[in-house]
Amino acid sequence: MAAPKALVAGNWKMNGLKASVQEIEDLQKLISEKNVHCDVLVCPPATLLAHAIEATKGSSIAIGGQDCHTARAGAHTGDISAEMLKDLGCSHVIVGHSERRSDHGEDNDMVRAKASAAQREGLVAIICVGETEAERDNGQTLAVVTEQVVASLPEEAEAINTIIAYEPVWAIGTGKTPTAADVAEVHAAIRSVLKERFGESGDEVRILYGGSVKPDNAAELMAVENVNGALVGGASLKAESFYGILQAYG
Repeated sequence: MAAPKALVAGNWKMNGLKASVQEIEDLQKLISEKNVHCDVLVCPPATLLAHAIEATKGSSIAIGGQDCHTARAGAHTGDISAEMLKDLGCSHVIVGHSERRSDHGEDNDMVRAKASAAQREGLVAIICVGETEAERDNGQTLAVVTEQVVASLPEEAEAINTIIAYEPVWAIGTGKTPTAADVAEVHAAIRSVLKERFGESGDEVRILYGGSVKPDNAAELMAVENVNGALVGGASLKAESFYGILQAYG
C-alpha cells in the first residue's frame, strides 16, 4: 500500500499577534510560486484562528487548533470546544502535546477524551506522543510511546480522522534530534500499533515527526520510512523557514 500523502503542520504554540498572520499570507505566496507535494496546516493560537481562516480562504493551507475541551459547551472558563473550532472553519486540532501533558497534567485518558471530542465534530485529531530524556536514557522509549498511542486512541477513532505525531520531549525546542535510525525505529513501532488497531487501513494513518525540525534537517527526517510529514514548532513562525521545510516535498 502506498504511503499516505505527507502533511507538514506548524504549531505556533503561544506565539503571534494579529500582524503575524502576514507570515501565513507570505507562505501562501511562496507555495503558489512553487507547488509543494504535501498538505500544509498551520495551528496558530486561538486568538488568531479567525484571522488565519479568513486569510487562507481559497488557498491550500488548512488551519487547526492547538487544543480542545472534551465537552461541546458549558461552564469551562477559558476553554474552547471542538465544536467551536469546527464552526470557525478549522479542520484539525492538536491534542496531547507534551506541553499540555506537562503544563496541565493531561494524561492519556484526557488526551483520548479530547481526541474523541474532536473526531465527534468532524475534526482530524493530531495525537501527540513522545518520551522524556530520562525515559529514553532508561531504554523505555518504545514502551512509553506505544503505550501512549494505545491509550490515547478513542474507541471510535478511524484511520481517516487520526494522525499520530511523535515528538521526543527532549528534542522539542532544544535543537537536539534523534538519529534517522532512532526515528525509523519509533515510527515502525507506532505503525505496528496502528495496523493492529485499524487493520490494513493502519497504513493510511499519517505519522508525523516533531522536535527541532528545521530546513537543514527536514529532507533527511522526512525521507525516513513511516515518516509522513512533520509537526513543526519554532520554524513554522516565519514563512521562509517553514517553506524551507516544505521543500523537503518540493
